[in-house]
Amino acid sequence: MKNLSNVFLILAVFLACAMCFVVGYDYADMLWGVRYGGYSAPAWTAFLIVIPYALAIAVCLILSRAFRKRV
Repeated sequence: MKNLSNVFLILAVFLACAMCFVVGYDYADMLWGVRYGGYSAPAWTAFLIVIPYALAIAVCLILSRAFRKRV
């Protein structure tokens, strides 16, 4: 069970890194789009992508802790 705990912990770290990359890219795209592309939504809407990533990270951390306690 400890190996499974480590897998979920690594997955949580990977998701956190992926979240930073995706949100940063989308925010930069939204800034450009608002200024030059005629987007009507404000640039801060790119941060709404954080919600599913944060939920997935939380689930991975909860599972990691649960599997670590079973040992």
